[in-house]
Amino acid sequence: MTTTTRESAVPALGVPSAPPLPEDLEALLRRLRLPHIRRHAPEVVATAKAQRWEPVEVLRALFGEEAAGRERAALATRRAAAGFPTGKTFDAWDPALSSIPAATQQALRTLEWVRRKENLVVCGPSGTGKTFLLEALGQQAVEEGLKVSWFTLEDLGALLRRHRADDTVTKAIARVLRADLIVVDDIGLLPVANDAAEGLYRLIDAAYEKRAIALSSNLHPAGFDELMPKTIATATVDRLLHHAHVCQTSGESVRLSQAVSGRGVKPLA
Repeated sequence: MTTTTRESAVPALGVPSAPPLPEDLEALLRRLRLPHIRRHAPEVVATAKAQRWEPVEVLRALFGEEAAGRERAALATRRAAAGFPTGKTFDAWDPALSSIPAATQQALRTLEWVRRKENLVVCGPSGTGKTFLLEALGQQAVEEGLKVSWFTLEDLGALLRRHRADDTVTKAIARVLRADLIVVDDIGLLPVANDAAEGLYRLIDAAYEKRAIALSSNLHPAGFDELMPKTIATATVDRLLHHAHVCQTSGESVRLSQAVSGRGVKPLA
């Protein structure tokens, strides 16, 4: 449908108010589960009469509204299921503030690495944009129809404890792998509990060559044995890095820089 046709589906000024649909038609649309057609049909029908649309234009407008409504609902469902921490997207991202080369940033934004089931490790000091970048990539993946799951190490530890009692850990990890991209954020800030270390290993082992993992850390994965038992760290890093893109950030904390320059808050009235 052309933009002009889509816009004309909304009555312009001077078009008589749309009468409600007949009860039998309303009931039929409910039975067929066409909520967006049901919502927009009165306005479309009124506009079609006023502007003498061809029947095919009426169908195009109605089914266009249904398709657009379903796409919006699916996007909202994927975004809610992902569990993003703040809602940051590339709309607020400044490529110049990141120490990651611009060409690498652009390549990551294609999401080809996700579709190839490769991993991404972003490591570096606090405040250098690691979490922001991963969330923006996750938001873009959701907008492009992919499923994303967001975790911290503590989340993985809790998942393991919750399902260990009834021996359903494997099933729980399998449900996580229904996502196309699994993000594990902020490794390295605190010592890793045994449950969390095991959860990270189980996730990366199960996702190996099947799903894409994106991970942010204050430490390069080569130093994970400082945070968790060496045996688990070695097995985890071996699988994580085999098909991984490693991006190291550097420089001063963006948050600290903004705080010092007074850009971290809005001026008081």
